[in-house]
Amino acid sequence: FGWFCLILAACMALDYLTGTAVARKEGRWSSQTAREGLWHKLAILVAVTVACMLDLVVGLMVNHLPGLTLPFDYSVLFGPLVAAWYILTELGSILENAGALGAPQPRWFKRAIAALQDGIDASGDQPEGENKKE
Repeated sequence: FGWFCLILAACMALDYLTGTAVARKEGRWSSQTAREGLWHKLAILVAVTVACMLDLVVGLMVNHLPGLTLPFDYSVLFGPLVAAWYILTELGSILENAGALGAPQPRWFKRAIAALQDGIDASGDQPEGENKKE
């Protein structure tokens, strides 16, 4: 999970830098918009922290409530899923910024990121094992 956090931090920084570059290139950079971007990044960190706290609470419940046993070992679920979803969101934004800066954009790459993000959304909607073939 530590790698997810490092990758998310790198993606957030790269998105902020490329977004700033686009705004400067287009002559529409403003300190207010830059601050809003930083608040947005803070909100992402809060959401990932809440997901990690949820993992902690669920782990404590599973390990300490008498009579409650799961058919699998629970360590983390929500933290990595939320972090991965935000990583993919940031990657999509970085691609958009790169395109605005003039980099060619392969459509298949943008579709692949969107498909991965949709896959994470769908995995949260299905009970474990439902999407696996027996």
